[in-house]
Amino acid sequence: MKTVHERADIVPLLAEIFRELGYEGTSLSRITERTGLGKGSLYHFFPGGKEEMARAVLADIDAWFEQAIYRPLRQDDARQAIAAMWVNVNEYFRSGRRICLVGAFALDDTRERFSAAIGDYFIRWIGALRSALTRAGCSDEEAQALAEEGVAGIQGALVLARALGDEMIFTRSLETLAKRFGAATR
Repeated sequence: MKTVHERADIVPLLAEIFRELGYEGTSLSRITERTGLGKGSLYHFFPGGKEEMARAVLADIDAWFEQAIYRPLRQDDARQAIAAMWVNVNEYFRSGRRICLVGAFALDDTRERFSAAIGDYFIRWIGALRSALTRAGCSDEEAQALAEEGVAGIQGALVLARALGDEMIFTRSLETLAKRFGAATR
């Protein structure tokens, strides 16, 4: 077990617990069991309890996506940023073996509690991808449609790969989307 010295050390552990058990299925006792931290330590790091833990996890996910996906799509060479997005998304979601926690939160009763963070995640991803597609030569309308299709395709492939226990579905879907985007931005 990794020694936890500060709040940032526990956030990745919490993310995996929430991914596995969902928000509602994650109890404080399960968190203490999985992290090796006592309740006092957890409340020291997260005085707001489980909800604050989930918000910290969502903020951590947001920071990763901002750095690895959104910012490059908004600022870097459009075609290179789109190509890098497929690679980074595949690595982040571990070739379909890791669920999208934001997407999972969007599908259950947790959605209302974290609606701003959930909506922002998808809006920013679509917006950043639309920006890159527009700079790569797509019309505004085509860029919006492709951006929505891309994000929906990634999320749908994650769900399907997980539901069928076949991570290759995710990999194949990313390859198909990458080819479609490549053809649209030539």
